Amino acid sequence: MNPYRSHLIKYARENRRSGNLSEALLWNELKGKKLGYRFTKQKPIGDYIADFYAKELNLVIEVDGWTHDDKYTYDRDRDAFMKSMGIHVVRVDDKDVKRDMNMVLAWIKTNIAMVVEPSPAAGAATPPSEGNF
Repeated sequence: MNPYRSHLIKYARENRRSGNLSEALLWNELKGKKLGYRFTKQKPIGDYIADFYAKELNLVIEVDGWTHDDKYTYDRDRDAFMKSMGIHVVRVDDKDVKRDMNMVLAWIKTNIAMVVEPSPAAGAATPPSEGNF
C-alpha cells in the first residue's frame, strides 16, 4: 500500500513534464522494463515524490544533483520514511548519470539483485561516486 497526499499528484505531473537532463537520460534506460521491471517516474509516496519507483521491487531511485547539497536532513528523513514503508532507496549522482551511464546502470542492477535476493550478510552498499566502482 502506498499512502500519499493527493495534492502531490499535481506536482508529480509538473515534475514529469519539466524533469532535468539526468532524470530524462536515466528514464530512457528504465522505461519499458529495460531492466526487467516496470518503473514509474515522479511517484508520490507519503509526503514525497520519488524520481523513479518500481512497485514490484519496492525500490526508489533518486537522482541527486546540486540541489541536494544542502538537503542532507531532508534526504535523511525521506530515506527513513521510505525504509519504514519497506522501500529500498538507491541514490545516484546527477554527474554520474551524465558521465558514465553504464556505471550507474550497474549500480542499479546491483541494488535490484540485493532487493530480489537479499544476502543475510549484505549491508548498505556504497554508491559509485563514493568509490564502489
